[in-house]
Amino acid sequence: MLQDPQLLSLIGVGFLLGLRHALDSDHLAAVATVLAERPSLLASGAVGLWWGIGHTLTLLLVGSVVLAWGIRIPEEFELLAESGVAVLLIVLGGTLALKLYRERWHVHKHHHDGEPHIHFHSHHRQEDHRHPHWMIQSIRPLCIGMAHGLAGSAAVMLMILSTTKEMGTGLLSILVFGIGSIIGMMVIGLTISVPVIYSRSINHRLFGAVQGLASIASVSVGIWMLIKLALSAAGE
Repeated sequence: MLQDPQLLSLIGVGFLLGLRHALDSDHLAAVATVLAERPSLLASGAVGLWWGIGHTLTLLLVGSVVLAWGIRIPEEFELLAESGVAVLLIVLGGTLALKLYRERWHVHKHHHDGEPHIHFHSHHRQEDHRHPHWMIQSIRPLCIGMAHGLAGSAAVMLMILSTTKEMGTGLLSILVFGIGSIIGMMVIGLTISVPVIYSRSINHRLFGAVQGLASIASVSVGIWMLIKLALSAAGE
């Protein structure tokens, strides 16, 4: 089976497309927003890994149904799924912005021995040595990846069905595509984490600015997706 040149070509192309798929703007925005809250190389790799796993699981589930029953994914479902991803990006960016607002630096004025004193204060959470369980930290990127997989399932299924209608070959192609997206997203996550970690090591304000940019980018991409989908629906 694996000696079939056509199958090998399909697997190779699928892997490369998976790597390329990880570079989509909505994927980058979602992962960057999550990583802005977890600035470490280990967390970055884990976020990319679990995002990719969730993405692949959804594609395999949808692919099994499509290949087994020959069901065509309706355009309405695709539109709804992509709208859901857009809303998710806005929520992710908004949540990060709210977190930054709650931890903002501001001026406190008080008196000591009858003299007024002014100093800066932050409600930034204190770092401690307690680390949440890895499974809890993995749920969020896993769910985000599954949502993105659902939104992109129509395009992936179209690509797979144009080359084969066999269950085994189709699922293998989806799996290889998913592995490519996992590797791509892990590399992207590690790359994105570098400026975030570096900014944190310089000072808190620069770190906050980088987080703010991630928040704005996520909300902007989400709004842009909604506008694009609305214009596309109106033009039909």
